[in-house]
Amino acid sequence: MSGGGADSRSVAEKLFAIADAFVGRESLGLSEIATRARLPLSTAHRLVGEWVAWGGLVRGDDGRYRVGMRLWQLGVRQPTALRLRRIAMPYLEDLLEATGEHVHLAVRDGLGAIYLERLSGSGAVPVISDVGSRLPLHATGVGLVLLAHAPIEVFDEVLASGPRKYLPNTLTEERDLRRRLAEIRSFGISRSVEELTPGAFSIAAAVRDATGEVVAAVSIIAHVDRLAEPQFALGVRMAARGISSALGYRLQGE
Repeated sequence: MSGGGADSRSVAEKLFAIADAFVGRESLGLSEIATRARLPLSTAHRLVGEWVAWGGLVRGDDGRYRVGMRLWQLGVRQPTALRLRRIAMPYLEDLLEATGEHVHLAVRDGLGAIYLERLSGSGAVPVISDVGSRLPLHATGVGLVLLAHAPIEVFDEVLASGPRKYLPNTLTEERDLRRRLAEIRSFGISRSVEELTPGAFSIAAAVRDATGEVVAAVSIIAHVDRLAEPQFALGVRMAARGISSALGYRLQGE
């Protein structure tokens, strides 16, 4: 640990320091965790092992660590998330009834989109998203909306992280991503076709709070065979506007 001297932090404080090390990072190696948490490598190794055993962290095949589902599942139970889910639920249910497809509500955390809710029709296309899951901003409909309205520093961090090209349509180049985000801000919705899930498309829109800040995104995911159907974009826009209104947001002129 840098700085010398004994570390007077409790074990709990050291564990929290390891959790804090992942703020703004998708994954970290053990030495990176030790440096960011200001811990000796041996201590970091032991405490990271405890995080993994509990489910707070997972170790990938590449040897790097990522935040585990157990932490995300706890996170979506915190009061702000619960309130947002409660307010949004009637609009999400209406969107499900209108489309019969997957309906999502997500918020940004660092470089990922955390899914607070997912409602699904009986014949909806298979997807990997679920409540509590965390997916990349650059490759998901909700993530692109959240990234489009995030501080520029977040965009820079996404680029620096080396965004993964999941499918041929996934945008990873700076020029392409900048153009996509500008279009989202201009038109108010994101259209993503086979960027994370083969055979699926997503339409997403931003949810704003009383101050006008984008705090979440709502989306549908459906099979590409239904891409031309007009009700999806309209439904997502109406759901996002309804949730925003319930949060206190008012459009100019209202």
